[in-house]
Amino acid sequence: MLRWHIVIQEYRGNMTIVHKAGNIHKNADGLSRWALPNKPENPSYVPTGAGTQILIEGINITDVGTEFFEEVRESYK
Repeated sequence: MLRWHIVIQEYRGNMTIVHKAGNIHKNADGLSRWALPNKPENPSYVPTGAGTQILIEGINITDVGTEFFEEVRESYK
């Protein structure tokens, strides 16, 4: 709860945080939970150096104009 409270500080004043008990709120979002450590007892354990393959697909950005990239560059200055 504290982690989410910190993340949403900028919205303070526009919302109220309400606690819902776990037995009532059974469809909790998995992304809001802390990640489990990478240990053998974890069901998603991946041994170190296991050589995990990651598929990377190319993205075609030829339709995006130069103006867009300039706006992005300016926003980081």
